[in-house]
Amino acid sequence: MSHVPAPFSHFEWLIAWRYLRARRADGGVSAMTWISLIGITLAVFALVATLAVRSGFRAEFVGTILGANAHVTVYNAPGYDAQGRFGRVIEDPSAMAARLVTVPGVTRAAPLVRGQVLATSNGQNAGVEVFGIAAVDLAAIPALANGQGPAGAWGDLSGFAPGVAIGSGVAQILGVGVGDAVRLIAPDGVKTAFGTSPRVASYVIGYVFSAGRYDIDRTRIYMPIDAAQSFFNREGVADEIEVMLANPEQADELALLLQQAAGARAVVWTWRDASGAFLRALQVEDNVMFVILAILVLIATMNIVSGLIMLVKNKGRDIGILRTIGLSEGAVLRVFLICGAATGVTGTVLGLILGCLFALYIDPVFSLVNYISGGGVWDPAIRGIYALPAKLEWPDVAKAAGLSLFLSAVVTIFPARRAARMNPVEALRHE
Repeated sequence: MSHVPAPFSHFEWLIAWRYLRARRADGGVSAMTWISLIGITLAVFALVATLAVRSGFRAEFVGTILGANAHVTVYNAPGYDAQGRFGRVIEDPSAMAARLVTVPGVTRAAPLVRGQVLATSNGQNAGVEVFGIAAVDLAAIPALANGQGPAGAWGDLSGFAPGVAIGSGVAQILGVGVGDAVRLIAPDGVKTAFGTSPRVASYVIGYVFSAGRYDIDRTRIYMPIDAAQSFFNREGVADEIEVMLANPEQADELALLLQQAAGARAVVWTWRDASGAFLRALQVEDNVMFVILAILVLIATMNIVSGLIMLVKNKGRDIGILRTIGLSEGAVLRVFLICGAATGVTGTVLGLILGCLFALYIDPVFSLVNYISGGGVWDPAIRGIYALPAKLEWPDVAKAAGLSLFLSAVVTIFPARRAARMNPVEALRHE
């Protein structure tokens, strides 16, 4: 009874390894192998790097949203209050905030007064949005208290109560810093017999923050809520309630409970509602980029087909001899599968290493690119964040590796089957 060797036996690996180490006479085959290897490496590197930048950009964008904005905003719909006055202000913000805090998952509920004003100092003007908030609630906003942007923060939060806190972008436009005065001008001020006169007030800057978002740093000023109520004629009332959650991802799930706790006129607006269009655009962009890069990987793996076809052609005599001495079609098939898979696996591993190094050292790499190009590669006014982020997530690495290995295995089937079905008589006829 003849012994049938097991699939992928040791001799099959030896034959495949010998074919991969092409002799000088087979230099064309060796060159195609190197081209395939380099192509797969670069394609996998591009895929991993793009997935890392995509994940980093989304994480940075969502982080700055959650770090400087309310997870849920609660405000009143326009209507009549108990005194028959029409409006949308919250008459008893402290009571509403107390009810909202009782909802499971809510960590903080802070009344806010908001208004748009003109800030001026040193002959410079800037349109800004003023947020009136209690000092203890401002200190609980991580992006503002810690300074997440490249500029960090100046001053101390203790200087907020007698003055105001302004974004670093506003401070740059106005040319001011901690201790300087800024004048705020609101068009809807005191009503007189001659019409409405603008309301003007000066405040000392006690804190300059950088929240990590370009648009926030250039448009926001925070002041104590009692000063904001006085400046905007909101004595005793608030415009909205800022609600922070233990898990911001549960904002949509808690929306109904928050609305019930807030009251019949309450309207709940989550951070997903505010940024949903941008997040959906990011998701579409992610999917399109993955498809494009998957096609790039497929094109790179097609070089394996070219190399294997040349290998089969150059090794026709060897295949005929191997088939004559008893090698089965399956054994020949596996030999060339190993040849193609070895190139794919090696290129994938090298591409993963390069992609992971790129993601881990994105800052020095980007600094080098910025230096070579003369600066100005990244404009925070367009993307909203100050630097190109990258976040290496293992599911993305596994996705890139799986895609490359799968395509490398699939494209080798055709040339391997061609080698396995080669007629040994035809292969040796002209030898």
